[in-house]
Amino acid sequence: MPFTLDQPQQKTNNTNFARRRFLQFGVAAAGTLLLPNAYGKTLANTTTAAERKLSLVNLHTGESINATYWADGKLQADELAAINRILRDHRTNDIHPMDTKLLDLLNTLQQTMNSEQTFQVISGFRSAKSNAALSKKSNGVAKKSLHMQGKAIDIRLPGCQLSDLRKAAINCQAGGVGYYPNSNFIHIDTGNVRRWG
Repeated sequence: MPFTLDQPQQKTNNTNFARRRFLQFGVAAAGTLLLPNAYGKTLANTTTAAERKLSLVNLHTGESINATYWADGKLQADELAAINRILRDHRTNDIHPMDTKLLDLLNTLQQTMNSEQTFQVISGFRSAKSNAALSKKSNGVAKKSLHMQGKAIDIRLPGCQLSDLRKAAINCQAGGVGYYPNSNFIHIDTGNVRRWG
């Protein structure tokens, strides 16, 4: 193919276009992290803190924990193991690692709501056996629930209106948010961004 002057020009235009797109996406992504949510907090602030803590109580077992699962710039294995135990399937006692993004989302919600209260956990990890049994009893239980992957949790936060907690969770744009006012809890997960209820 003969060389023409158009070829180098086309390459330069493609390179410039690619650079512009890269910069646009970079600025957009950075801007998203720094956008204040409905409660005036920024999500970046909550996940870059020196320490990340959670206070949880499992309503089925009565067990509770105050854990600092992130400190000194890294996840704390012992604290994560303790959280996983608290959030185990209370029906089978099966323990599964919880998604650390889910823990970060809980941490963000607690800071967003400006609450020092303990999250009340209705359901954390759910084994396939438990999920199948619940799915037979209720249409509200997904057959491929993210609870089975440690990526979902059903919670309430004393002292906070459930509707406000839902709104804050939706604002995070970090996954799914289900609203169950009749049962007084919200579902949050780290799957696709969506909402129901």
